[in-house]
Amino acid sequence: MALPQAWLQPRYRKNAYLFIYYLIQFCGHSWILTNMTARFFSFGKDSVVDTFYAIGLVMQLCQSISLLELLHIYVGIESNHLLPRFLQLTERIIILFVVITSQEEVQEKYVVCVLFIFWNLLDMVRYTYSMLSVIGISYAVLTWLSQTLWMPIYPLCVLAEAFAIYQSLPYFESFGTYSTKLPFDLSIYFPYVLKIYLMMLFIGMYFTYSHLYSERRDVLGVFPIPKKKM
Repeated sequence: MALPQAWLQPRYRKNAYLFIYYLIQFCGHSWILTNMTARFFSFGKDSVVDTFYAIGLVMQLCQSISLLELLHIYVGIESNHLLPRFLQLTERIIILFVVITSQEEVQEKYVVCVLFIFWNLLDMVRYTYSMLSVIGISYAVLTWLSQTLWMPIYPLCVLAEAFAIYQSLPYFESFGTYSTKLPFDLSIYFPYVLKIYLMMLFIGMYFTYSHLYSERRDVLGVFPIPKKKM
């Protein structure tokens, strides 16, 4: 059966692709959060230690796929600013793949469970809002939630990411992971790299938070109240 002519237009193909992408991400993050909740009620505190072993692979898959969003923005099929999204994605990739995945001892820390909860709460709301927006469905409550939930959770995410880096430093120092010697008596001591990145993390948080607040103001029409002149 032939498809309607409208669905052959580029705009509809783009919306169909974005809807499928957002749906896949929503399903992935929903599975992670549901799995974490079910494991906690079944095994209690023991499930927290095993969080990475149980769902780490799916989290890695979701975060890897999310790099497509940079391509979406670059080619213009997704309307967003490239730099703030790049900062958000890279900080997750670095924490997940460099800090957590490379150190088995860090994978058992409680901070990993906390990070996964924060990331999934934000992404479930964001992908739900984006998925419905693509097909022209809008709910005032969901719009408000997608533009507001990040305000308390995003700073907590950054603090948890910083704490994960702090907890990983002794293991990077002991095992020498990613530290290497270069020609001419030069070397890269990776714990120093992490400490520098730790400072950059908070600088990036300020920039990203400012951008997200500006975006929230545009979407919700919330403008700062002008100060009265005395």
